[in-house]
Amino acid sequence: MNNVTNNKNAVTIIGLGPMGQAMATVYLNEGYRVNVWNRTASRAERIVEKGAIKANTVVDALGASKFVILSLTDYRAMYTIFAGAEDALRDRLIVNLSSDTPDKTRESATWLKSHGAELLVGGIMVPAELVGKEGAYGFYSGPKAAFDTHEASLRLIGRADYVGEDPGLAQFYYQAQLDIFLTSLAAYLHATALVGSAGVSAKTFLPYAMKTFESMSVIGALAEAADHIDSGKYPGDMANVIMMGATADHIVRASQTAGINTVLPEAVKTLYDHTIAAGRGKDGWPSLFEAIKKNS
Repeated sequence: MNNVTNNKNAVTIIGLGPMGQAMATVYLNEGYRVNVWNRTASRAERIVEKGAIKANTVVDALGASKFVILSLTDYRAMYTIFAGAEDALRDRLIVNLSSDTPDKTRESATWLKSHGAELLVGGIMVPAELVGKEGAYGFYSGPKAAFDTHEASLRLIGRADYVGEDPGLAQFYYQAQLDIFLTSLAAYLHATALVGSAGVSAKTFLPYAMKTFESMSVIGALAEAADHIDSGKYPGDMANVIMMGATADHIVRASQTAGINTVLPEAVKTLYDHTIAAGRGKDGWPSLFEAIKKNS
């Protein structure tokens, strides 16, 4: 690959959706030589106007820098894009920020290694408009030496938290955070529908919902739960499973009476039911973890 730039501040970005565009803009503003490629070539026009260099082919894009960031729908898209360009992968670091399952990331690490490339798995935990801004962060896993070499560049798009050599680890962290996020949003919508059935507007209820999310008691409960989970001991002197399970049952029945969808509260109630059936009714609510971690 004789055409690769020797500029250490060079990056190739493949995939120019909102996240790819945002990262390209950050690197351009930091004085990087930014090379871009997208399957729909017209998507590159706006970022090229800002100073990026559009590669005509994937081979050209890989040849422009040894530091390559992918921002794609999933890992399957990577195989599609690199089909026929495998020789150009040699000596490249592929930082794949696409979302997928941990096993898919591990498989891709093996596949890239067979073509002479390294994979650093990443997951950016902010939307595109916050990339490169205060509070932005991401998880990374894979070869530590590769991470160390490019850490300064990765930190430009957000705090870079390295979580281990296993390529699947960053994806575990990423999906776990989204698990909390998506479930919390669904819970808010369900709660809003519940009060809405009584004629309460979303705007009227919003301050109370926000107070729950911001509550220090919630934050404290999470910290306490983490200690109990790691120790495997679940004292039930405060909020035990039977008490919390009764509340879960009340939410289900209130939802039924209101005529709204009960899938979400029933799922929560099921966890309490399983935990009680396992003989943990008098344990603290974090003991639900024992029911969750077993696929039964």
